Amino acid sequence: MLFAELKSFHMVARLGSITQAAKKLGLSQPTVTSQIRNLEAQYGVELFYRGGRRFALSEEGARLLPMVKSLLQQEADIEFNLRNGGQLQGSLRIAATAPYYVLELVRRFRERLPPIQVMLETGNSLQVIEALEEYRVDLAASSQLEEDSRFTRLRLGEDPLVLAVHRSHMLANHRSLPPSALAGHCLLMREVGSITRQLTEQMLRQAGVAPGVLLEIGSRESIREAVLRNIGITVIARHEVPDHPDLRVITLDGAPLIPEYLYCLRERRQARLPAAFLAIARECTEA
Repeated sequence: MLFAELKSFHMVARLGSITQAAKKLGLSQPTVTSQIRNLEAQYGVELFYRGGRRFALSEEGARLLPMVKSLLQQEADIEFNLRNGGQLQGSLRIAATAPYYVLELVRRFRERLPPIQVMLETGNSLQVIEALEEYRVDLAASSQLEEDSRFTRLRLGEDPLVLAVHRSHMLANHRSLPPSALAGHCLLMREVGSITRQLTEQMLRQAGVAPGVLLEIGSRESIREAVLRNIGITVIARHEVPDHPDLRVITLDGAPLIPEYLYCLRERRQARLPAAFLAIARECTEA
């Protein structure tokens, strides 16, 4: 019970919010609130200063936090070693911004180590790097360039950003366009934290372009569906545009390339399963 309460304490301390901590932990807000209150009541301490919806660490909380971080890292290390212990068993957890680069690597990995379970989750660039930092995954594929010395990094490839529109859209008959042509059109964008969004906004700023309407949609799949319904247009990596008779792909003059990197925590890069996956990734990129 104490371990669960300490995990809630750690998440609230990191995010400064019960709501966000509960979402991250997959718990209800009342559960996280109760765990924090129980921890404080049991030991007669005040771990947070409450100020509206924000929670700031008290002096007692600040002293406790490094010990809790160490404990949670030990738990992650134990769980990682158990998963990587056997020669013909175990599991590998991967987070990726998109499956396109990673799935071929997963296929080759499964061919060589068929008994190994592979779990793949997706998110934006910030989310997958955060999952790696928090030991929730073993590898992360992200478009975000991280110079952090804690990571080992391998470049998987790169792809140009293009414009995707419905076949009936007024821009659909063009093969290529300057970014200025996007002015005044309804633009569908990913959430904050997406590298595609960052590069798109940078490209539009440099071209002095203001979209007519900006609609934020939280997944590639939903954006593609919105384009298919002619709700708006979107800037997207070329390999993320599916073959569909109602979609048109238009080259954007001077559009940036969006890279993809594979990251592993340096301290774990020589563990059996991450090392095997990294070796396959190197073979593919050097071929």
